[in-house]
Amino acid sequence: MGQASMTRRRPALGTLATDLRLACMRISRRIRLESGDDVAPHQFSVLVRLDERARSIGDLAATERVSAPSMTRTVNGLVERGLVARADHPEDGRQVIVSLTDLGRSTVKDTRRRRDQWMAVRLGVLDADELEVLRRATAILARVAAE
Repeated sequence: MGQASMTRRRPALGTLATDLRLACMRISRRIRLESGDDVAPHQFSVLVRLDERARSIGDLAATERVSAPSMTRTVNGLVERGLVARADHPEDGRQVIVSLTDLGRSTVKDTRRRRDQWMAVRLGVLDADELEVLRRATAILARVAAE
């Protein structure tokens, strides 16, 4: 690729990066606001992690990229609401294992259902070509997010 071609491509990628980032942020915000979530985004993220499996607070903190004290505060709030439960770690008495309660599990399920419904309504007004573009883009965006 020649220098002129690279120069033209960089601003286009910069613009695409900005536009795509903003669109993803807006969709994420709208889904959270319009689906009537009753837990904060950082709390819901922890609930989703715990829906995969029980974890230690240290593991949750590392996965969510926050400090252990910050995760402890988040977990405390979820425990107070009855969404998660603490238990002693079976092998390390210094650690605590956190898991979803039945209420926490139903909160994750209901929140996902409301979010999916919100998105389905918006997708329902698109034509077949637009839906196909979004199908392809979904796979690409999943790959970008995983890198």
